Amino acid sequence: MAGVVNIQTRQGFEGLTLEGQVNAPTEANGNGGSTRLSVVAGAKGDRWRAAGSVERYERDELTLRDREFTRCQTDGYIDRATGGSLDFVDPITGKPKCYPITDTGSNGVTINTIAAGVEGPLNARGQRTFVGVGGQGAAGSVGSTFNRWRPNSAVDTGVVGFEGVGGGANDVNVRDTFEDRMLNESLISPVEITTIYGEAAYQLNALGNAEIYGEFLLNNRKSSQTGYRQLALDYAKGSPLIPDNLAFSTAMTDQGLNKGADVGVRAFIGFGNDHSTQEQRFNRNVVGIKGDFLIPEWRYDLSASYSKSRSEYTSEQFLTDRLIESLDVVEIAPGQFQCAQLASNPGCVAAPALSSQVIGGQLPQAWVDYVFRPVKGVTEYEEKIVSLGLDGPLFELPAGRVMGFFGLEWRDAQIDDTPGLDSQNDNTYNFSSSAITRGSDSVWEAFAEVEAPILRDMPFAHDLTLNGSFRYTDYDSYGDDTTYKIGLVYSPVEMLTLRGTYGTSYRAPALFEQFVGATTGFLSNTNDRCNEYGRPNVNPNRVANCAAEGLAPDHYNLSSIRVVTLGGAEAGLEAETSTNMTVGAVLQPPMPSGWGDLAFAVDYYEIEVKNGVSQYGAGNILTRCYDSDPADFAADVGFCALVSRDPTNSQLTVQNGYVNLATDIVKGLDYTVRYRNDVGPGSVLFNLALTQYTEISNKLFDEDPLEDYKGQINNPEFTGTADVSYAWDQWRVRYGVEWIQGTDSYDYLGVSPSDADPSTAMYDFEVGDYWLHNASVQYTTGGWTATAGVRNIFNEEPPTISSGYYNRVGNAPLYSGYDYLGRTAFINLTKSF
Repeated sequence: MAGVVNIQTRQGFEGLTLEGQVNAPTEANGNGGSTRLSVVAGAKGDRWRAAGSVERYERDELTLRDREFTRCQTDGYIDRATGGSLDFVDPITGKPKCYPITDTGSNGVTINTIAAGVEGPLNARGQRTFVGVGGQGAAGSVGSTFNRWRPNSAVDTGVVGFEGVGGGANDVNVRDTFEDRMLNESLISPVEITTIYGEAAYQLNALGNAEIYGEFLLNNRKSSQTGYRQLALDYAKGSPLIPDNLAFSTAMTDQGLNKGADVGVRAFIGFGNDHSTQEQRFNRNVVGIKGDFLIPEWRYDLSASYSKSRSEYTSEQFLTDRLIESLDVVEIAPGQFQCAQLASNPGCVAAPALSSQVIGGQLPQAWVDYVFRPVKGVTEYEEKIVSLGLDGPLFELPAGRVMGFFGLEWRDAQIDDTPGLDSQNDNTYNFSSSAITRGSDSVWEAFAEVEAPILRDMPFAHDLTLNGSFRYTDYDSYGDDTTYKIGLVYSPVEMLTLRGTYGTSYRAPALFEQFVGATTGFLSNTNDRCNEYGRPNVNPNRVANCAAEGLAPDHYNLSSIRVVTLGGAEAGLEAETSTNMTVGAVLQPPMPSGWGDLAFAVDYYEIEVKNGVSQYGAGNILTRCYDSDPADFAADVGFCALVSRDPTNSQLTVQNGYVNLATDIVKGLDYTVRYRNDVGPGSVLFNLALTQYTEISNKLFDEDPLEDYKGQINNPEFTGTADVSYAWDQWRVRYGVEWIQGTDSYDYLGVSPSDADPSTAMYDFEVGDYWLHNASVQYTTGGWTATAGVRNIFNEEPPTISSGYYNRVGNAPLYSGYDYLGRTAFINLTKSF
């Protein structure tokens, strides 16, 4: 909404240019590197020109294993009294536990354990309850009654063969929640991109000395991701697949896999890695004609384009119907099982009997092949555009000619996203279901722009130029609106330029935002922010809000969290509008001979978006609701309006559809300094760009307070880049620095490292200044150009924060300004003929 960048392709290119680049991270086990190869060729004659290019880009996968800050994700809690760590230490290894189940549930999954229990008393609503059972606890656990267990053949009392690891007091982190295959997950996805581009034109010597032209673009992108999957497998009460020592257990009511029978034992299996793939083919074709218009010195440009993309996306999923049938078995021989409904389900493979091997993720391949299947969906998007533009002089003023541009444009787009049938039919176990997304929209626009020189070469008015533009937009879906922009450039003297603009914009939601089919997804039950909220070191706001819902301090959600996404058209999504003001100055003082050239610029901007279309993410919604002020929680405002529980408190639902941000404001200043001078045999060039944000605020609903996030994690007040280069003969060397100011979120989150309460002082929500240093050297001769360098010379890793509020990559905040690759060497070679 704040603006766009126009890219104009190079025309009239002649010759042949070959280019190749290799990027090689030095600190990532040789992974995460990329290569790019391209060929550009062109030729022209008296009345024609043609050019084209082919480019191939490949990037290798970077996994969690490849970077130190992602190999062992921990809570990052601090003992302020000693400066040490409050992270849970595994009693077996004596080290902080990687990927623990924390109070946010954001760090991992529960694996290699089972849920077991017995029927408890009726609750206040007269409903059945299930409680833990007594037995021997694992080292480090407290209490004698548990609802989570892991295999231990040495245990011969209580639940024979198992030790309790969950449901007792203060022992949730004893659970086994990490295994080596988690480190195979993608940190940066591998990708292969092929791009073919061509353009040509022919001079007609007719229709106003017109030129007909055409463009062709074909892009093919293949990408994939490696994930890690937990499998919560429910064995029905009385199933022959349950061993005798667990036959007593009744863990919960049927969760959808057991044909109405109670769940005897739920196995939280570390299934292992899964894979997703995507392939997108995009094609754009343009034809047009441009030439002299009927009015002298006026030009016209008429063009039409057609674009189409087709994306195929595939993910591996557990199919619910196959899991149901595979768990319904009969024993045909000691230790041998067969699907009970094999006649109506030919090919059905019986689930494995519950054992320590199965709980540890060692599953029969034949069964995996039967229940774990690829599910493919297809998205197609088409767009047609017809544009007409006229430009030329309008009339003369004493300071010069007034120039104008007038145009019309029609755009029509349609989307058709067809998920796989299993996804449409809600047959992907503990994963999202998706409906077909199908819709279209079209828009007519009329626009005009005028630039007028008001004053020129006068006392205190070296130059004064006015620019104004207007656009009328009429959407089929969202009606019509008008937008405008007005700008003024004033130079009282040649060395000083003052400039300012003010404009508005209007954007209807994109087709996917409007028409996305009703989608139901699931988060792990561990993401319930109220799980065991009564233990120490839990945010006090969360404790109060979970209690206000009538949840017991030892509440633990056993059901996946339902996440609902609705199309914006159904949810009353409105169009976005915005205003944008910029004022600035450019100073280019005359310098004495030999002092070089200096330029300084400063610009202040204010951007306000109303009804901005956005998704917050289910995890963010849950955290911001349950950690909010109890008064806001009780009033059910803000993020809490998007969270609900059913009357039994057994099903937690989050509405994560596209919503309108009532207000989104960004204000700031951009400072730029540029200096050049001849020094010795060459010239030195220095550039400095600094951005200062004075406000970054938003609110979700009109009745919410406007909150300013400036200076908090992921919203630094200052960022900057600086580089100095020296060029002589065929050589050029460059050194650059990127800087992100340190941030902290203590005030916003209501916690402080100096708090007397250890439950709030333990959080580390502060990051220091972040610096990246880069260097390169370039040599040019005989049509060859070679550039070599290193990015992130000192291998600066992203800073770390505690879990509990922000999305993290390993132990670091998820933020685009941080480098996740580490030190990377690169070389680029170009040859022109």
